[in-house]
Amino acid sequence: MSKCHSSFEFIRSQSIDSLNLTVEHFKHKITGAEHYHLAADDPQNVFMVALRTVPLDSKGVAHILEHTVLCGSEKYPVRDPFFMMIRRSLNTFMNAFTSSDWTAYPFATENRKDFQNLLQVYMDAVFFPKMDALDFAQEGHRFEFAEMDNAASDLTYKGVVFNEMKGAMSSPVSALWQKFTAEMYPTSTYHFNSGGEPVDIPDLSHQELLDFHADHYHPSNAVFMTYGDIPAITHQAEFEELALSRFKNSVPVVKVSNEKRYVAPKQVSKSYALNEEDINDKTHILIGWLLGENKNTLDVLKGHLLSAVLLDNSASPLRKVLEETNLAKAPSPLCGLEDSNKEMVFAVGVQGSRAEHTDAVEKLILDELKRIVKEGVSAAEVEAMLHQLELSQREITGDAYPYGLSLMLQSLAGAMHDGDPITLLDTDTALKQLSDEVAKADFIPNLIQTWILDNPHRVTLTLSPDETLADKEEQAEKAKLANIKANLSASEKQQIIQQALALKVRQDEEDDPSILPEVTKDDVPKEIRMAKPTDVMGKKSAYTGYKSGTNGIVYQQLIIDLPELSDDEKAVLPIFNSCLTELGSAGRSYLETQSLQAAKTGGLGAKSIVSTDIHDLDKIHSHYVVSGKALGKNQEYLSNLIAESIAEVRFDELDRLKDLMGQISSSIDQGVTGSGHMHAMKAANQNFSCSANWQFECSGFAGIQSIKNLFDKLENEGELESLAAKFQSIQSKLMASSKQGLLVADENDYQPTLDNMKNSWSNLMANNATSIDKFSLTASHKAVKQAWITSTQVNFCAKAFPAVSSGHEDAPKLAVLSACLRNGFLHSEIREKGGAYGGGAAFNAESGAFTFYSYRDPRLLETFDDFDKALDWLLSPSAKQAHVEEAILNIISSMDKPGSPAGEAKKNFYQVLHGKSHGFLMSYREGVLSTTLDELRTIAVKYLVAEKASLAVLTHEGMA
Repeated sequence: MSKCHSSFEFIRSQSIDSLNLTVEHFKHKITGAEHYHLAADDPQNVFMVALRTVPLDSKGVAHILEHTVLCGSEKYPVRDPFFMMIRRSLNTFMNAFTSSDWTAYPFATENRKDFQNLLQVYMDAVFFPKMDALDFAQEGHRFEFAEMDNAASDLTYKGVVFNEMKGAMSSPVSALWQKFTAEMYPTSTYHFNSGGEPVDIPDLSHQELLDFHADHYHPSNAVFMTYGDIPAITHQAEFEELALSRFKNSVPVVKVSNEKRYVAPKQVSKSYALNEEDINDKTHILIGWLLGENKNTLDVLKGHLLSAVLLDNSASPLRKVLEETNLAKAPSPLCGLEDSNKEMVFAVGVQGSRAEHTDAVEKLILDELKRIVKEGVSAAEVEAMLHQLELSQREITGDAYPYGLSLMLQSLAGAMHDGDPITLLDTDTALKQLSDEVAKADFIPNLIQTWILDNPHRVTLTLSPDETLADKEEQAEKAKLANIKANLSASEKQQIIQQALALKVRQDEEDDPSILPEVTKDDVPKEIRMAKPTDVMGKKSAYTGYKSGTNGIVYQQLIIDLPELSDDEKAVLPIFNSCLTELGSAGRSYLETQSLQAAKTGGLGAKSIVSTDIHDLDKIHSHYVVSGKALGKNQEYLSNLIAESIAEVRFDELDRLKDLMGQISSSIDQGVTGSGHMHAMKAANQNFSCSANWQFECSGFAGIQSIKNLFDKLENEGELESLAAKFQSIQSKLMASSKQGLLVADENDYQPTLDNMKNSWSNLMANNATSIDKFSLTASHKAVKQAWITSTQVNFCAKAFPAVSSGHEDAPKLAVLSACLRNGFLHSEIREKGGAYGGGAAFNAESGAFTFYSYRDPRLLETFDDFDKALDWLLSPSAKQAHVEEAILNIISSMDKPGSPAGEAKKNFYQVLHGKSHGFLMSYREGVLSTTLDELRTIAVKYLVAEKASLAVLTHEGMA
């Protein structure tokens, strides 16, 4: 029996060999709070407390509460303990999430002292927050006059979440999902936008916020999850002391009611804002079915298997008809199984269509499903998708989220909805059961018939663009505010002014950071962790290999020196990357190749990498990489497929090329507003280095425009053949260029895989050329001032200054400067006072740029003024060495963030490839750790020269 604290009772434990951990389940005796501990031999310990939060409107109460509880608590009554701890910590992850039916507060760190510090702050914030009315006004919403103390000026809405959701709902895909779920779930909590609809957020009262916390934030309604090598009993002693001992009873757990089912399918038409002159072929058509509950692991796996069989790749039957139809440009980004809600949804549809095609699209999808029921699917197709499920179960992730947190989120649905989170992690038994069931030839047809075709709870949503909608919404908001203002009494106007002034006073107050726990530079590891290769490329071998704990998965990469290309070839290289592994190869059609990839690998991909030299911004290191992963038993297939995808690719599949271009064109700007600050920064940085200009031309605004223009040209005769010819020329040059191989595998698979790679790739390596011209780029080093227009209700601002590459002695100081300005000045001015969702500064050695930025920002000119004031703050007595010490911890924390075992190996390979040796990285680290305030002031004056600045903004037409 696993040891537990006396305040908890042990429920059960289960070892999961495939994940190399043991899950231990406990329950708090008094409150009933559940604790799941994922015991693992991993020093990166993860904590998460999740609470069932079930809003019954779209005022954003759960989301605003998530923000507000982090604005000060009983034990830590400072204004902003969450962001203060980010800069007083060596955390590898800190955040808070609001989902549709839960809110979670996770963090991760490798430092035991840091874990203890963060746990204290998180527990106090969640269970004993202040929830001050002024914090609610800052984070949620408030009235404020355009001129703060002038009641004669226009009345406006302000608030961080209000502006965040204005930005979030500007995304067509976000709007599609929200409108779709509102129809799919007509009566339950999922009908509403848990993040908050901008039109509804101003209706939320402070008292409603307090009531929601009282109803939902009791330990009885909470699930605690921990991961790592700290024992469960240690965590439980802290839980009890910090919070649970103060609760003397249990309360009923908040439940999500099941949806009232439709008795007949439903069709709905809605609009989304799109400020473009040409709105033809911009309609989304999505069809969805409400399925069963997500607490049953077998049903969840059945749903994922069904989705994969139908939609996984271009050879999958339903995806094939969606890609090939003339009714739309591409499949919908929302195709597939959504299992995060209590009752799952299967959705399928298209983007880049027209409203008048709705019935035809619906018929196309239903007819294909009926055909599959009648004709069935091959056993090989189903086995291939079972293979994908096995591979995803085995893979140790951790490059995006910490591995432990990924596991927690994977299992959370079970904990939230009376299911079993352990079975959602240990899927081997369910996979075996599923494997037995799919042996029956009619398994998939029966699933389609019962879950989909016989299911009357079906919604077809047609979401069409409206170029006037954004203006209508803006005018409606102004009219509403004008009407409210007209009915305000003199005393009510004065109250608005007084609140604004009170909030400003609070925001200008200097909090005492000593209230909060901290780690210091003395707690920073002296040595950096670097994966060590088992084999290193040299004169005798073209291969580098790492033995790593990959849990039976092998990772292979073919790295090619990127050769010189013509300007026309450079222009299409990003599209070449996207298409290469999606085409046929070795005499197979693209459908056959896609099927083989799915059956034997975890997928292939291709990309070009351009990295700035560590000593010279005008010098680059450029490579082309074809990569893939597979179970160890399939490593030979992986090697062959990688070789074939570059050596024997088919560019004669012109219809396939056109379909791929349609998909790329339809999706290229879907995420613009989601990462608008990154696009603005790329635009501002574009001329500071060769790499920066390449990033802007490939994936920035220029790249988006280029792809759209190219797709439009494909209607002209000969353009498709011309594109294929450019692809063929690029491929020929790559084949003649120097190559090397990279392998990451565990002990058992390493040597057999390496031997096979050498055999499979021998002909590729024989083509190596040593004198071929290398890829070249230029940079103008000229400042720019640009405004880019899109459909958004908020702004994304960037101001950049030319800086240095990573090998320059000033580089580590510039990194610390970015964190110091972000933490000490910009966060308060841009987020707290300005109402933007985020803002700060960043040093990018690849771009040779030091850049200020804001994210989902209601302001424009005022934000650029704040960028300028940051230097004034640094040179004033307000800036202290303590700010520098916090910034140093920030930078070290980001540098030391661990990845997955495979990710760490690949990171080391590319660091060495680009000249970043252990000695270089240690020197950079010492440069960070030794930074002083005087050095930052000198560096800032040296580089933040107004005359050299570039400006870029992503905004809407009314602001340009």
